[in-house]
Amino acid sequence: MAQACIFLATGYEEVEMLTVVDMLRRAKISIDMVSITDQKEVTSSHNVTITADKTLSEANFDETEMLILPGGIPGTPNLRACDLLCEKLKEFAANGKKVAAVCAAPTVLGELGILAGKKATCYPSFADKLATGDYVKQPVVTDGNVITSRGMGTCIEFAGSIIEALKDKATADAVKEAIIYNDVY
Repeated sequence: MAQACIFLATGYEEVEMLTVVDMLRRAKISIDMVSITDQKEVTSSHNVTITADKTLSEANFDETEMLILPGGIPGTPNLRACDLLCEKLKEFAANGKKVAAVCAAPTVLGELGILAGKKATCYPSFADKLATGDYVKQPVVTDGNVITSRGMGTCIEFAGSIIEALKDKATADAVKEAIIYNDVY
């Protein structure tokens, strides 16, 4: 059973998705790439096609601890248009389970009311679209059970924060160190 699920909609940002998947798997955290379409093959905003582990209809959320949204255009609006995914996001947040989003995708959480009373960040040009969130200009913001991040350039920190939330800070730091993050040459 996956501890986390990351969702692929046509037009997702592939680096934001793959960085999270790569780092969580390095941390020995089970993560499923879940297509919100009926097909496992999903094409990114830069015309890269990735094969997801499962489709949304195959996903089992019973033991899943976190739902993660990568950004991308038109990926983000496509995620928002998926009723079943939006229901699951609201259910997870209402039950205190973890949700995370990067780039434009925190706007989905904002539109669903998940960011109400919470600090959040997103890609700068989407800050006015966070709806219920209180925008903070930081690489990653964790407020309670919600983690948000600004974009592709902050994905290592974003994935590190997810690892810390699902495991611990030592594991997050070890994975970042292993990929020579923030090393001085």
